[in-house]
Amino acid sequence: MAFAKVLQRPAVALSNGLQIPVLGLGTSHDGGFSHDAVVYALTECGMRHIDTAKRYGCEEKLGKAIRESGIPRSDLWLTNKLWPGDYGYKAARKACVESCSRVGVEYFDLYMMHWPEALNPGCSNREVRAETWRALEELYKEGVCRAIGVSNFLVRHLEQLKEDCSVVPHVNQVEYHPFQQPNELINYCRQEGIVFEGYSPLAKGQVLRDPTVLQIAEKHKRTPAQICIRWSIQNGVVTIPKSVKKERILENCQVFDFQLDDSDMAALGGLHDGRHVTWDPTNLE
Repeated sequence: MAFAKVLQRPAVALSNGLQIPVLGLGTSHDGGFSHDAVVYALTECGMRHIDTAKRYGCEEKLGKAIRESGIPRSDLWLTNKLWPGDYGYKAARKACVESCSRVGVEYFDLYMMHWPEALNPGCSNREVRAETWRALEELYKEGVCRAIGVSNFLVRHLEQLKEDCSVVPHVNQVEYHPFQQPNELINYCRQEGIVFEGYSPLAKGQVLRDPTVLQIAEKHKRTPAQICIRWSIQNGVVTIPKSVKKERILENCQVFDFQLDDSDMAALGGLHDGRHVTWDPTNLE
């Protein structure tokens, strides 16, 4: 199989020295996975960063697509996430090993706690997060996970984890788009050496109809999606748009040959209204 030429795309350095590609392909449940789309992304678009989760129920399918692509494992960045139903020391270790088995790999490049709330009755969220994180620390030291992180964690959750454990998360993956810009959290992460990664960069399509986005897209002769993804990347945010359509995946990858002006960045930065298009962890202790 002839592989697409892999463009020299930017990567962001983690605190442990690993380089995470700044653009990835997200997967999801409820029709959010396509075998052909993943193979296309890897072989025709040069994508080398794939994000999934046990919650999405597509680990086996993803492993099959990766094997069919023929891309060497060492050339890929694979992120997986631990669902709260598997929180706790023993359960987390077991779930990670089982996820590796389902995907058909010996390690994940990044393994994350998916959500700050625990589902374990009788224990505080903080206690369960700390116990679970200690399991991830061991998996990291054993090489089963080359990096470990969290998703949807706010500053207070990260502060508690820092007090309770020894390894600071390498990544925090949070909803991020022009309507949802958690700048206090971003600044905290950067201060602590935590790479900030954004999901839902298109706000589930809501941002594609915004007049400011449309105006900037027209100015640059680009699509609204490309403008939003480019904005995230120029802000230094690792970005993982999701799509199961080949033409959209190709479009989303074509964001490295143009630059947004300072005025564009400022205009998009002014669109924040605090809305969430997915889970909102604001009230979780």
